[in-house]
Amino acid sequence: MVLEFREAGIYCPAADAYIDPWRPVARALITHGHSDHARAGHGSYLATRAAAPVMRHRLGDIRLATLPYGEVLRIGDARVSFHPAGHVPGSAQIRIEVAGEVWVVSGDYKTVADGLSEAFEPVACHAFISECTFGLPIYDWPSEAVLAQQINGWWAETRARGQTAVLGVYALGKAQRVLRLLDPGIGPILTHGAIEATNAVLRGQGIALPDTVAVAPGLDLAACRGAMVLAPPSALGSAWMRRFGPVSTGIASGWMQLRGVRRRRGADRGFVMSDHADWAGLNAAIAATGAERVFVTHGYTAPFARWLGEQGYEAGIVATEFGGEALDLPEVEPDPDRDTRNDTDPPLAARQSAP
Repeated sequence: MVLEFREAGIYCPAADAYIDPWRPVARALITHGHSDHARAGHGSYLATRAAAPVMRHRLGDIRLATLPYGEVLRIGDARVSFHPAGHVPGSAQIRIEVAGEVWVVSGDYKTVADGLSEAFEPVACHAFISECTFGLPIYDWPSEAVLAQQINGWWAETRARGQTAVLGVYALGKAQRVLRLLDPGIGPILTHGAIEATNAVLRGQGIALPDTVAVAPGLDLAACRGAMVLAPPSALGSAWMRRFGPVSTGIASGWMQLRGVRRRRGADRGFVMSDHADWAGLNAAIAATGAERVFVTHGYTAPFARWLGEQGYEAGIVATEFGGEALDLPEVEPDPDRDTRNDTDPPLAARQSAP
């Protein structure tokens, strides 16, 4: 096999390298800069040029080499290249070829262009390792235009009531997507320090983002009443948020497809938005590879692998420590045979294939 599944992660013997390892290794090939994929402690790192600034911001002075999309690097007896995954800026699928056999590790990916990340490109291969964070038919993402209308409408309503809108979003990827959807004519846009620091890194590498105001000591919050505040989901309901006075809270996540999840998170509004592929995206991406063997990781692995087997693929499950949308992870998951989007009762008890 081109790749093996070991305790430290996905391993390529021909290159003596791991892909997104979750334990310290000598040589790590990294799909993108999120913390569950790019971890500290490796001897050396290889990633795309666009992923490098965020990785250095997060991990400090690491031994990091970069590779442009599409360029082939020979490592040992393997030919390695990176290809756009559409997940967040700099995210990649990693193609590994050994003796004419090609395997691709998708990392996390999104097939619909968002105007921020490099657009997803299918990569032909014999075997494909795919995430399936949202691998059930109920997950069907709205368009960017619909999201813009929903989020700006909520913000305008909140401002009209004399409240401040506080939206929970990931610092890398989702925060910047939301920024590009917001209408600055409604009011000022404020950012939590974690998000503003990531914005600064991305702006520094030439990614255009709307103007924002960091929430910092000395900021006149009274003058910012009615603003849109972007903050990590963990900040919702915290002491940090109480400084804004009357607020309306929202969460942007693929898990908002499930009404019960929004209730348990205690948010006033939920917006269905993810940097992972939905059901249609997963199936389209896998079909486009031409692969006969598909291994699925983190998410609805059992039902999705069963579905792929029914479609004629040789399907397997790989247990990983990738987290998916971990901060927004639902406490329960739906019955794969039932559409729960309009349910009022909680779906079935949670079960995740990996922590």
